[in-house]
Amino acid sequence: MWNIEYYQSEAGKVPVAEFIDSLDAKSKAKIARTLDLLEEFGIDLGMPYARHLEKQLWELRIRHGRNRYRIIYFLATGETFVLLHGITKKTGPVPRADTEMAERRRNDYLSRRR
Repeated sequence: MWNIEYYQSEAGKVPVAEFIDSLDAKSKAKIARTLDLLEEFGIDLGMPYARHLEKQLWELRIRHGRNRYRIIYFLATGETFVLLHGITKKTGPVPRADTEMAERRRNDYLSRRR
């Protein structure tokens, strides 16, 4: 079984948890199920649930009705994924500003773990 950790800023904010908490109950349940799949299958979880974005960033893809949610994450250690950033996606690829935010959080996470 794989582990999932939520990125926490130095100020104590947990952005992905805050993103999920802002959603309705059915969307939260759908995201929880997809996170369960990530825990179960890890790096073997592929489309339509997970996709490589760039560098070490991956996106967890959740579809609920007309909503498309994305949780950007990375593999921190051998068996631990860190959830960095969550968005409601409209159309097209994940916006550059969101991948840049996730990359900054990844760098922050790694610098504080040394």
